[in-house]
Amino acid sequence: MPELPEVETVRRGVEPHLLGRRIERVVVRQPQLRWPVPAELPSLLAGQRVQGVARRAKYLLIGLDGGTLLVHLGMSGRLFLAENSESVAKHDHIDWQLDSGMTLRFNDPRRFGAVLWQPRERPEHPLLSELGPEPLSAEFDGDYLYARSRGRSAAIKSFLMDNRIVVGVGNIYANEALFAAGIRPTAAAGKVSRPRYRLLAEAVRQVLEAAIAQGGTTLKDFVGGDGKPGYFKQELQVYGRAGLPCTSCGAALREIRLAQRSTVYCPRCQR
Repeated sequence: MPELPEVETVRRGVEPHLLGRRIERVVVRQPQLRWPVPAELPSLLAGQRVQGVARRAKYLLIGLDGGTLLVHLGMSGRLFLAENSESVAKHDHIDWQLDSGMTLRFNDPRRFGAVLWQPRERPEHPLLSELGPEPLSAEFDGDYLYARSRGRSAAIKSFLMDNRIVVGVGNIYANEALFAAGIRPTAAAGKVSRPRYRLLAEAVRQVLEAAIAQGGTTLKDFVGGDGKPGYFKQELQVYGRAGLPCTSCGAALREIRLAQRSTVYCPRCQR
């Protein structure tokens, strides 16, 4: 599933082609995604101009004259630019045809993604209203994590992946950040000290920034808005490396299931 670095990569890839452009036509071929695509979307968006392209957690927010288009890639979604004349492929569910002669196209084989509309006059969308801070923002630091973790018995990896605590730290990057901070994924969140949370917050920031710089992580079929895969896979220290030597101490990396997610760690380096 695309995580924060992958969604940010898509945002950066499509933004230059969308800003200031007018939507001339919207074509919805498959309205049954994770939630139904609003039936009025084609008539609502025609003629509106793109004012901004932002990201909140794993949602892309395309600001238009009359509101905001929320796009979630789900497990297999792609958002990319194509020529208006380019033939439609299987699973190309939605097109936004622009006045530039280009089309913003949404492809989603599994249909777990979402395309929703939030009118300008309404308050924040319910899907965004209870999200925690962005991990690359000033609000997120070790002191914040320490305060939110007090009294919690949940494993620190599960705590870190809770979008109410901090958004966008998915499975891949939680594994990597905990390794970088030397914290075992099964440690009780409420037992981790303030200094170690400061290390963890900095590790989260560094791992995510490095992944964004590499265009995200392509494990199977992720590509950015420009059609290129992400190259952070080559820098993964623990995720996907169960049984291989730790890059720091040489011990065999172990894999367990934690909250039904693959969790890989070094039994020597992570305590």
